[in-house]
Amino acid sequence: MIKPHGSDTLNPLLVTDEQQRQQLLLEAEGLPSVVLNSAAAANAVMLGAGYFNPLTGYMNLADSLEVAANLQTRDGLFWPVPVMNLVEDISAISGAERIALRDPNTEGNPVMAIMDVDAIEAVTDAQIDTMAEQIFATLDPEHPGVATFTGLGRHLVSGNIQVLSLSYFQADFPDTFRTAVEIRNEIAERGWQKVVAFQTRNPMHRAHEELCRMAMERLDADGVVVHMLLGKLKKGDIPASVRDDCIRKMVELYFPANSVMVTGYGFDMLYAGPREAVLHAVFRQNMGCTHLIVGRDHAGVGDYYGAFDAQTIFIEQVPAGALEIEIFNADHTAFSKKLGRVVMMNEAEDHTKDDFILLSGTKVRQMLGDGIAPPPEFSRPEVAQILMDYYQLETA
Repeated sequence: MIKPHGSDTLNPLLVTDEQQRQQLLLEAEGLPSVVLNSAAAANAVMLGAGYFNPLTGYMNLADSLEVAANLQTRDGLFWPVPVMNLVEDISAISGAERIALRDPNTEGNPVMAIMDVDAIEAVTDAQIDTMAEQIFATLDPEHPGVATFTGLGRHLVSGNIQVLSLSYFQADFPDTFRTAVEIRNEIAERGWQKVVAFQTRNPMHRAHEELCRMAMERLDADGVVVHMLLGKLKKGDIPASVRDDCIRKMVELYFPANSVMVTGYGFDMLYAGPREAVLHAVFRQNMGCTHLIVGRDHAGVGDYYGAFDAQTIFIEQVPAGALEIEIFNADHTAFSKKLGRVVMMNEAEDHTKDDFILLSGTKVRQMLGDGIAPPPEFSRPEVAQILMDYYQLETA
C-alpha cells in the first residue's frame, strides 16, 4: 500500500487506549483551557484521525509563514496550508506549559485535546494578510475562506497535542465518518491496490458519478473512495446528512458491489482552490489512496481561481517526489445529446455548448425547490427526489 506522507507508518494523534484517555481527561480538568475556534478544532480532528500525518501538533509562526510562502516547513517537510491554532483571548492560558483544548462545536465545550505549549506568539495584521493572500490568492473579504481566516485571532498557540475526542463527527455520522487509519484498514481488507479518491462537498450528480467511473476504468483501479467533507461549509451549501443520503443511494443503485467506499472526514471547507487541492492530495495519500481526481475549479468558490489552477499547481509548485499520490486531471463532464452519454467536454469533438445538457447550480436549486426533477441525464431520479424533499422542507 502507498506510504503515508512524510513517514513509513501512519501516526494518528488520537489516544485510543481508554485507560490513558480517561487519565488525560482527568488531568485536563485541572489544566488551564481555551475553547478553540472551529478551524482549529477541525485541525485537531484531522491530526487525531491521522489525515495530517506526520504533523504532531499545531505549527508555530515561523513554520506557518514558511508554509504559506513556500509550501514547506522550516525543516523541509512539504505542506501546502498552515495548520494553526489562532486564539483571540489568551488570558486563561498565558504562561501555561500544558493546556486543555475545548470543542467549540459540541454542547458544554468538552475537552478535545491536551497540548504541550511550545509558544504563544502575537501575529500581526500584516502577517495574517500575507498568509491569507498566499493561501487564498486574494484578500477580498467576500471570499469565505479569507473572511474566516482573517477573523480567527491574533495569538498563535503552537505545540504537540494528544487528541482525546474527534468532536461530533463519530456520533452524528457513525456510518460515514472514518479516520485515515480506518480507511487504510478497509482498503487492505478489500484487497484494493490502486485506489482513486473523489473529494466532494456536494451531492453527486451524473457528471460526478461518471467521472468516478472514468477514473476507475482509465487507471484500471480497484475502487473509488468517495470522501465527503462533513464539517462547516458556507451558507447555502447542502447539509452533510442530505449529501450522504444522495451519495449512498447513487452508489447502491448504480455502481457494482465492492467498487465504491462512501466515507467522510471532519474538516471545515477552506475554499482555497489550488492550495486546498494539494492539501486534499496529502491527506488522501495518508488514508491510502494512490490517485486523487482533480476537476475544474477544485475546492474553489466564485471566480477567484482559474478553471484549471488546481491542476497546474501540481506541476508548477509541487516539487517532484514531494507526494507519492498521483493526480487524475479531469475536465468538466456533462451529458452529450449527440453521443447519449456523459463525457469530458474537452474530449467531445464536433460539439457546441448546445450539444450538452448544462444546468447552473442556481437553476438546479430553483427546480428542486419547485418540486421539479432535473432531467435524468443530469441527475439520477432517486437522488433528485432526496434533494427535492430537502429543498421543499427548506422553503416550506
